[in-house]
Amino acid sequence: MATDLHLDRRALLALGGAVSLTPGLASARGLEIQDLWPGPAPGGGKVTVTEQTILRTPGGDPNDTAFLNITRPVLMMRRPAKPNGAALLMIPGGGYKRVAVSKAGGPIDAWIAEQGITAFVMTYRLPADGWAAGPDVALQDAQRAMRIIRSRAGELGLDPARVGVVGFSAGGHLAARLAARSAIPAYAPVDAVDTLSSRPMAAGLFYPVITGTLPSAHGASLKELLGPNPTDAQRRAISAELDVTAQTPPTFIAAAIDDKVVPVDNSLLMFQALRARGVATELHLFEKGGHGFGLKGPDGAPMPWPGMLDAFLRRHGLYA
Repeated sequence: MATDLHLDRRALLALGGAVSLTPGLASARGLEIQDLWPGPAPGGGKVTVTEQTILRTPGGDPNDTAFLNITRPVLMMRRPAKPNGAALLMIPGGGYKRVAVSKAGGPIDAWIAEQGITAFVMTYRLPADGWAAGPDVALQDAQRAMRIIRSRAGELGLDPARVGVVGFSAGGHLAARLAARSAIPAYAPVDAVDTLSSRPMAAGLFYPVITGTLPSAHGASLKELLGPNPTDAQRRAISAELDVTAQTPPTFIAAAIDDKVVPVDNSLLMFQALRARGVATELHLFEKGGHGFGLKGPDGAPMPWPGMLDAFLRRHGLYA
């Protein structure tokens, strides 16, 4: 849960997080951080919020943070010891009210790097903060992040064709929209980076928010995206399953049946939409796991999804 313990950027540095205090790249504890936009993010004329960082648990792990009212989204990179040329963009969740991520990195991006994949973790702007793009503002940031990764391929020794995305909870919704809507620009180009493709080669969705339609919509995310009384047309416009086409990339989905936060029907809807359009897909529903499982489940036992995702990404050519 969010707390009243707010940390500014310098305070987070004192706690060990890697934070860029000026535009460009910074590095600490193995991560590099880059602003997504070369100047102010687009559509911020009516935005008056101030970005905040909170500890998710009072007195807890100083790297277990969340970011509120994001005005300067960033891309954080973790380089593997032996890069294999592939990259994954990781999109954290937070119900579109916050972005639950640490700028010091975490176990999942570390696991990604252990596979030889360069891991990129993003923060993104939130739709209730007054951005002109409204419910599509985070999609702007996700498309921009994919293009930045490809723009740095030569410098980092990456294959620009082998860039995928994984998303968690509300971040799974954003990853699903990125995969399904990559042919539809979410913003006007701002520089040469925006000439590059935003389409991921493959996608991984974990306990994802998918639909805005009843009865399966995640109410908290929907309220942040569209306000308290969305129309049916607005609900459908943010429903990722309705955007799937035959060009949507291969998609891996994993969720737990006992998830009490995001109905597992969201995962089923996305799986059905992908199958209906002939997109390669794989769905794993675990009996136990709840919402927000990582490498380990609520009981501390290892979750089986990392090996499953690894096999899926290899089968679809992200890496050998």
